[in-house]
Formats: sequence, C-alpha cells, structure tokens
Amino acid sequence: MFVIATAGHVDHGKSTLVRALTGMEPDRWAEERRRGMTIDLGFAWTSLGDDETTAFVDVPGHQRFVTNMLAGVGPVTAVMFVVAADEGWRRQSAEHLAALHALDVRHGVLAVTRSDLADPGPAIAQARERLDGTGLAGIPAVAVSAVTGRGLATLRDTLRDLTRALPAPAPGPARLWVDRSFSVRGSGTVVTGTLASGTVAVGDELLLYPSGRTVQVRGLQSLKADVDRADAVSRLAVNLRGLSTDEVRRGHALVQPGAFAPVTSMDVRLVRAADRLPAQLTLHLGSAAVAVRVRMLGPSAARLTLATPLPLHVGERGLLRDPGAQHIVAGFAVLDTMPPGLHARGDARRRATALAGMRDRPTVAEEVARRGAVRREALVTAGVLATGDADPDGVVAAGGWLIDPVVWKQWAMALHRAVDEWAAANPLSPGIAPDAAARRAGIIDARLVGALAAEAGLVLDGGGVHGRDTGIRFPAPVRRALDEMCARLHDAPFAAPGAEDLARLGLSRQHLAAAVTAGVLIRVTDGVYLLPSAPAEALRRVAALRQPFTVSQARAAWDTSRRVAVPLLEHLDQQGVTRRLDTARRILTKEPR
Repeated sequence: MFVIATAGHVDHGKSTLVRALTGMEPDRWAEERRRGMTIDLGFAWTSLGDDETTAFVDVPGHQRFVTNMLAGVGPVTAVMFVVAADEGWRRQSAEHLAALHALDVRHGVLAVTRSDLADPGPAIAQARERLDGTGLAGIPAVAVSAVTGRGLATLRDTLRDLTRALPAPAPGPARLWVDRSFSVRGSGTVVTGTLASGTVAVGDELLLYPSGRTVQVRGLQSLKADVDRADAVSRLAVNLRGLSTDEVRRGHALVQPGAFAPVTSMDVRLVRAADRLPAQLTLHLGSAAVAVRVRMLGPSAARLTLATPLPLHVGERGLLRDPGAQHIVAGFAVLDTMPPGLHARGDARRRATALAGMRDRPTVAEEVARRGAVRREALVTAGVLATGDADPDGVVAAGGWLIDPVVWKQWAMALHRAVDEWAAANPLSPGIAPDAAARRAGIIDARLVGALAAEAGLVLDGGGVHGRDTGIRFPAPVRRALDEMCARLHDAPFAAPGAEDLARLGLSRQHLAAAVTAGVLIRVTDGVYLLPSAPAEALRRVAALRQPFTVSQARAAWDTSRRVAVPLLEHLDQQGVTRRLDTARRILTKEPR
C-alpha cells in the first residue's frame, strides 16, 4: 500500500479531486458536505492501475484547521499538492508548503485543478517558482478538472509513477500515530492511523504513549478489510482490548515495546528559522501537537522541552508553529533525545557548537564517541541502533554498555591508579571493593570493574580488586606478632590465643582478618583463630577415638578448652567430615587423608 496526503489552499478542490480519483467520499462529517469545506481528516483509496492500493489522506485547507492538516501529513512521505488554476498560489498554499518542507517531504505531484475555468499555465508556473528551493522542487505537474474529467487519466498515471518511485519504508520498529479514535459496538475502542514503519499483528502488545500503558491488539483492518498482520506503509484501524475511547486520542502513538523512550527534552537543528524564536510554541510531529518551551542555543540550534512526552527517534523531522500568530516559524531535525544538562556559564554556546557538527542520523560509533559511554538500550530507544543489530566494530561492549575505546583505556588506567593508591593506604586490605574502585576511577558503572580489571592486569575476587603479584603487606610489628602466634600454634595446634593474649600481641580484628585473607590463619569463630592445618589434624585425632564420640572426648584428644572445641566441631560438621547424632554424640563421616 502507498499513502499520499493532499495539501493546498481551502476550496482549491482537494476533496473533489480525491472523490474523482477514488469514487469515495473523503468528507466524513455531514457539516463538511453541507458547507462544501473539509474541516477534518478524510480517507479514501483506490487502485491506480496496478496491484497496489493507494490511500489518500485528505486534509483541510482552511487556516483555522491547520492543526488537523498537520496531523494528516505528519506521518506521510508523499503529497498531492493542489492549486486551483483560477486562483493560483494563496496563503494556505504557502503554509502547507512550509510544513511539507519542514517535514522534509520530497515526493509529490502538483495537481492544478479547475483547469476548465482558467488557463492552468500561469498557475503551474507560479507554483513551480514557489516550490523551488524546497524538497518538492521539480515534481511533475498535471492540469486537471474533476468536473469535466480533463487530465484525470494523466493524473492517475502520474500518481502511479510517483508510488513506484517511492523508497521502501526504512526498517524500524512499529509506530502508528493515532489520527482518529472511536468506539464500535461489540468491539470497543478503535484507533486509526498510518503505520509508517514496522509491523503490527493481531495479538501484539504495544505501548500507548504518552501514558506508557500496555495495550493489546484485538483486531486489525486495512482499508476496511480484516487482516491478521500489516506491514508499513499501511492505513490501519486497530481494535484495542480493554481501553476506553477517552483514554486515547489524536496525537497519541502505538509503539513497539522497548523500541522508544518517552522524550521530554531534546536538542534540535532548526530549519528556516529566525535568529530568535518565541519561548512558547507548538510542536507538530506525526499526528501530535504538543506545547513546547524553546531555549535557543545558537543561530540554528535549540533545546525543546515538551509539555507532553512523545516517542521519538534521532533524525526525525517536525515543525514549530506559533498558534498565536498562526504561522509556521521553523522546521527541525531531532539531534539528541538525551541531551546533557546546561548549568555552567557558556554551556549553551558550547552545546550549540557541538550540535553544529552532528549529523541528523549518526552512526553508532559516532554516537558512542560523542558520549564516551552509553547504555546499549538507550541507543535502541533513540533509534540509533536496531534491537537485533550486532555490536558495531570500533566500540567496546561490556555489561550492557557501549564505550568509546579511548574512554575504556582511560578507565583501565584510572582503575590501576586507584588500586595502587588503595593498597598503599590500606596495606592490610586484600583489595578495594568494586563500588569504591569505580567511584575513585570515575567509572560510570561498578559492573564494568571486572572487565576493566582484566584490561588493566588486575584481579577481582572475593577480596576486591588487587594486583596479580601483590599480597597483603603486614607492618613489621604485626608480622612479628603473627609469627609468634603461629609458632605457638605449631607447638599446640588447638591452643587458640584468647582475647588477652591477642591484645598483648597487638593483633586487632583488622590484623586477624587480613591474616585470614592472606592464608596465614583460619577463623573458626569470632575470637578463635587457628593454623590452616588445624582442621586436618583435628580430624586425624578424632578418627582415633571410638565412634561415636562426645565433645569432651574430642576436647581431650585436642588438648584444648570447650571455647575452641565446640566451634571447631561445628566447623567440621559444616565441612561434612563429622555428623552430629544427638545433643551429645558425633561420628566421623569421612576418613582423614
């Protein structure tokens, strides 16, 4: 299917021409037919002589209904621009052209109507002159009369040639801008719109913006025919399950989950704008019309803050209209849907300089290089990266992030410095915790520390981040105290020093914990430390006892106190080499080596 919007001044015959081409009545309201003036969007379709169907979105031409007109042309990439031979170029012709140019519409046909009432030559020449310098410059022109039928066959052929020349829809996620919402008895809420990208099928779950609510597709119609699935480009009626008509309206959008994020602030490149714009304007994009606050950053750059969030991608085109003065003041291209804050003096000027060097549709590598590091999912919802695309060459992918290689190397070096500084200041610590290392090194996410540690030749284990060839460096007095304690335990393996002995030796909890991490001691329980060989020796001695044995028997075999014997037995139980039978007895479950 192909979708073409009409454009042109009021009463130049747009609806009459669509009626003549399709045999359908595009004006849906009785008031429109009574007044002979389109006030809202109309829809009609036909075959132009091939197997494809061409749908027309007929838009109003009166100045009072420009918002409705913009809702119709917003999602469409081709136009039938209508100018009357007996009136020529008029005010709304100019505003409609400004809108189409701002939206970067480049495919169209110029239809000069009422050619039975006046020579169409001057109107064609005048229109061609006005179209020069826009995306529609050089489009074919056809003189036509819907009353006499003159030129209708030629117009149909020209429109067919136009549809054949239209580029295939750009691949992308599903998004349908809603232009109508109504209720059907027995079915519930139905919305219509132009599906400009992606695919929608019955049963799909979509997100309704701006609310972000999940809705399910109950049924689909394309040009009043039931379908199970529709691909872009299509005119669709979508029956939504469990949604009332007052919860959805024109300007809302149905989008594929995970493919868009609600945008409330964005930086844009302005097209055909004055040096200064009013601070309050209306943004038109798709079928949406949203109030925005404008902050000029430079001659052709601005930050737009939206009163209502919209699901937008980088590179999209929209326009800004002054509702008070009732004219379009600028077009724009979206450059950044995740703009940085502007807080310091000179930030706006520097940002304008950066935006001047950005392309409307950047590559993934360009976007990563500009940001330094960015979540992969953020580039997907910004429309820079497709969901199923492989990670691009030239960037580092780790932990859900895409990182510029220069930044990655800087982080690795900063991590190495942080680890060295921590080790120098904390000689008894086995390493620095990942969160602390990330903060010190300026790493954006602590989950990247493991990969960066490997990059920097470091180790991340239970003790934190540390060097490969550096262990705990005990001060000389602590080393001597540990040597004395180990010598005593070597002679009496189960005579764990008590609190007074540890205090006399000058060994604090920190020293003992470091000794355990270094493998000098093991901690049986709080305040009970033995040599690492103690459990094996304890097992060998209880193996010589008659089974089962009691705590008292084990204590005697180990020549120690209950303070040591009870937790040591519990330690052996946890190791699975002894097993408790009742409150008093245990048995050996594993022979000592």
